[in-house]
Amino acid sequence: MEEGRIEDFKLMIKDAWRLQTFLAESVTAINKMHDLGPAVTIFGSARTNPRSQDYKNARKIAGLFARNNYAVISGGGGGIMEAANRGAAEGGGKSVGLNIILPHEQMPNQYANIRLDFKYFFIRKVFLVRYSDAFIIMPGGFGTLDEFFEVVTLIQTRRSKSCPVVLVGAKFWKGLVEWIRAVMLEHKTISAEDMEHIQILDSPEEVFEFIDCLCKQRN
Repeated sequence: MEEGRIEDFKLMIKDAWRLQTFLAESVTAINKMHDLGPAVTIFGSARTNPRSQDYKNARKIAGLFARNNYAVISGGGGGIMEAANRGAAEGGGKSVGLNIILPHEQMPNQYANIRLDFKYFFIRKVFLVRYSDAFIIMPGGFGTLDEFFEVVTLIQTRRSKSCPVVLVGAKFWKGLVEWIRAVMLEHKTISAEDMEHIQILDSPEEVFEFIDCLCKQRN
């Protein structure tokens, strides 16, 4: 019994330290990000090759926004995240990289001029969303799908402000959106208005013009 109480106490201390880390990561992020101004978040695969068209598109999209006084936020790693930070830095804008500390796969890219490191995914996700006026979803894997559905869920439940959500690349995303409409909408697990925020576009110029127009109308 005594041994069990000692283990419970150790667990309580460990949880208390976790809470301190949650708070410290949040305070640091607020201090660095609260005055970004207009901002967009670009999600996408960490595995995207720099020679690929997806990388080039993300880099160009980020550059367009940066040159028009938007901060660009990414997950801070490689692939699409690197392309986003690279394009923003080349465009002379605020290039925000919110890196997650992992034992493998992700290393911070060199192009973020505002960099934050997070131990916990859920704290990082808060700040990938909190200061953004629009979300750009490039082709990606499970992590990108998680971020996409997180964003649309927050908008659907009004835990986040209504924002444009752009899926870049019809060939990649069309099947998923058609399935959502044919199955989820048909089964009434979502409503038609939940789809109003989602737009599929292909070219960097279309992405910028669509989001910029909506942001200006809102302001």
